[in-house]
Amino acid sequence: MKFAPKKKRAPSIIIVSLVDILTILLIFFVVSTTFKKDQPEVQINLPDSKTAVKQPAELEHSIVSVDANDEVKLDGNAIAVDDLQNAVSQLPPTKKSSLALQADKKASFGMIVKVMDALKLAGVKNLPAFTQEGAAK
Repeated sequence: MKFAPKKKRAPSIIIVSLVDILTILLIFFVVSTTFKKDQPEVQINLPDSKTAVKQPAELEHSIVSVDANDEVKLDGNAIAVDDLQNAVSQLPPTKKSSLALQADKKASFGMIVKVMDALKLAGVKNLPAFTQEGAAK
């Protein structure tokens, strides 16, 4: 007696569940990249420092920047030096405590001192400055 051989079906991959997983991953990556907040874009050439250390940006902080033309900006918005004290005084305490100075190396020393005075009068106790790592010269 001869039996008819059973036809074996080729294994198939269920694509519907894979599409669901890929869609969820795509949504996760799109949403997670929108949470990244960049620093205000200001063209500044930072001075070199032998003791500069790269640290992770754990806190969201405000940035006071002085460019090569002595223009002062608070979080990317232009502001007069005379108005800087009032603007910084109105910042929330968390942003005021993590305020940082970012000055171009071609900015005049007098303008940087004016900015630092305005920040001290506004109640900023600790004022870190941005530098970039440089080789010893």
